[in-house]
Amino acid sequence: MYLDQEVMSCMSTRITKEIRILRKDMKHIIIITGAGKGIGKAVAIDFAKASKREPDFEPHLILVSRTLGDLETVATQCRSCGATAEVFQADIANMSQIDQLVSGTLERHGAIDCLINNAGVGRFKPFTEVTEEDYEYTMATNLKGTFFLTQKVFPVMEKKRSGHIFFITSIAAETAFKSSSLYSMSKFGQKGFLEAIRLYAKSCNVRITNVMPGAVHTPMWGEVPDEMKAVMMIPEDISSPLVNAYLLPQRTSVEELVLRPVSGDLNE
Repeated sequence: MYLDQEVMSCMSTRITKEIRILRKDMKHIIIITGAGKGIGKAVAIDFAKASKREPDFEPHLILVSRTLGDLETVATQCRSCGATAEVFQADIANMSQIDQLVSGTLERHGAIDCLINNAGVGRFKPFTEVTEEDYEYTMATNLKGTFFLTQKVFPVMEKKRSGHIFFITSIAAETAFKSSSLYSMSKFGQKGFLEAIRLYAKSCNVRITNVMPGAVHTPMWGEVPDEMKAVMMIPEDISSPLVNAYLLPQRTSVEELVLRPVSGDLNE
């Protein structure tokens, strides 16, 4: 059976149109943990804003946090920017809630394109005053939760040979501070984990980015004196380069982003 040139041209045009429609309708499914405040909130809003300036980028944001009220507020802001968003109240230290997050996302959307491992906690005090409860609280989220959520998401990306996982670690993943012994321990651990994950990711076209901020004015700091606040970064300073890294072509990976106040690390 032979097709003349006109028929072939029509078929080619129709297929091209169908591909464009498919790509246009294809949303980016993005999970953001710790999305109710601070850096996570800024990342969500910047992804939503990017949908306005990037015509082929349609993010669907899955906002995760322990506090439902915070999530609803962020979701409303994201929707006002033209993105779609849903909220999922969960504590990633809870294994059953991790399972529900991942299985529910796959059931509704069939894919996960990006995971932002942002949820994190800290207890800051001298090493000699750290309690077992402080230890369990910090490690359950920063290490256990991050590890097992990534473990469940990675095979989804591995199977389709695309995806991007961000870890919001900290400069405390490389530099220790006296009042941050537990926090640094957890962040050093996150960095070791993501470096191991990268060995798997390179063989299946999955991108891994380590985001290492210095002092950012977020609720984790509590009350901050004005003179200290004046030299700190704000969450949007972190979220903007993160979103830009995601929007790079799939062939290109930003492996590490280090962001510090221009004056350097804050002294204790």
